[in-house]
Amino acid sequence: MSFNDLIARIDDIIWGLPLVILIMGCGLLLTVRLHFVQIRHLPLALKYMIKSEEEGDGDISSFAALCTALSATIGTGNIVGVATAMAVGGPGALFWMEIAALLGMATKYAEGFLSIKYRITDKRGEKLGGPFYYIENGMGRKFHPLAKMFALFGVLAGLLGIGTITQINGITSAANSFFKGEQGRQISLFGQEYSLVTVIAGIIITLFAALVIIGGIKNISKVSQIIVPFMALTYILCVIIILITNYEKIPSAISQIISGAFGLRPVGGAAVGTAMLTAMQKGVARGIFSNEAGLGSAPIAAAAAKTKDTVRQGLVTMTGTFIDTICICTMTGLSIVIAGTWEQKDLEGVEITSAAFRSGLPFPERLSEGILMVCLVFFAFTTILGWSYYSERCLAYLLGGRATPTAAKAFRILYICAVFIGPYLTVSAVWGIADIFNALMAIPNVTALIALSKVTAKETLEYKTQ
Repeated sequence: MSFNDLIARIDDIIWGLPLVILIMGCGLLLTVRLHFVQIRHLPLALKYMIKSEEEGDGDISSFAALCTALSATIGTGNIVGVATAMAVGGPGALFWMEIAALLGMATKYAEGFLSIKYRITDKRGEKLGGPFYYIENGMGRKFHPLAKMFALFGVLAGLLGIGTITQINGITSAANSFFKGEQGRQISLFGQEYSLVTVIAGIIITLFAALVIIGGIKNISKVSQIIVPFMALTYILCVIIILITNYEKIPSAISQIISGAFGLRPVGGAAVGTAMLTAMQKGVARGIFSNEAGLGSAPIAAAAAKTKDTVRQGLVTMTGTFIDTICICTMTGLSIVIAGTWEQKDLEGVEITSAAFRSGLPFPERLSEGILMVCLVFFAFTTILGWSYYSERCLAYLLGGRATPTAAKAFRILYICAVFIGPYLTVSAVWGIADIFNALMAIPNVTALIALSKVTAKETLEYKTQ
């Protein structure tokens, strides 16, 4: 059995029906207990998103905390993740991404709420929070091993999965495709041949990432506040143009998505039940990868927000899933279905979305492809930055609450090295590894969210009454 086959098999086992039920069930439980907070209070959440609290304790504004969280979520999952999910699970995978996101908004609300309620202040006056603190302080000291488990998987996810390898791999793949690197000069590295474009792009991104990461959370939040809103609006505008110029194909695309979600349009000759399960599995897995609801990463950033209001921060945190999946992933998926590029077996990863842009945008093909490449580069770059903060916080918890300057520096160097080697791994292995670590992070976090759901619901309903 090859390494890729082994990773694929482990991925299929971990992301089986039990985990899908656990994550979706958690979102459903919180949705009911919180009285559909993600629907009833979305307008208020969007208002709080752009209006920071005037008084509050924390290190950065609520908007900066959201941008830091969005910098980690809006990335290859929105452009490459949607494509890979649909390539395996068909258009129906997008439907399950949306269902997972809708329920995930309640999950994200709970994560943001608990991150403020159970955060602590360290000796330097900085706010620290996240799943490890609401597991330990909310569930009790006897669940300390569960908190440690989350922190360990968070470090590994940052170093070997969602934070580094998938992002840089997506960037270099897009650059290689745009600049036709496979037709140019090849360089031998690690016993394999790689294009000069891949090598140069990898080195440049690694250097820029190093410059920002060394500065810590304040540098990351400053860069994120500039890049994330601008590139998100640029990408959304491009996809809107695709949808407008191909509006007559939208009803057919929606029909394919719904029928595929329930196995009425089997993928690759699979039986109805198998096709539905595959669509659900890939949709939920890629949805979690994209918006990170239930993963436990966003509350690490939310805990640094300048606020005293747990409910307010929960609402702000929840908007991240709405923007990431309900808005951006939906439009990406519709564009891919309209173009039909998910069915082209000779395309892989970003190539699927790139082909959809070339086909759908009323611009010269090179310009359309270039726009997507630039968006992907910046999205993935900010994700690298956001996850460097997340995984370093996880490491600090493992080391007793704060990493020493030497340990923090060593970890940042190791993280940057992981970014450097990312371009030289295969796409299937990269995404498989990321999926596995995502699942391992989600299990202890979702367990805590369910255990503390009564607390979240009680205080939220009291707040709404006041």
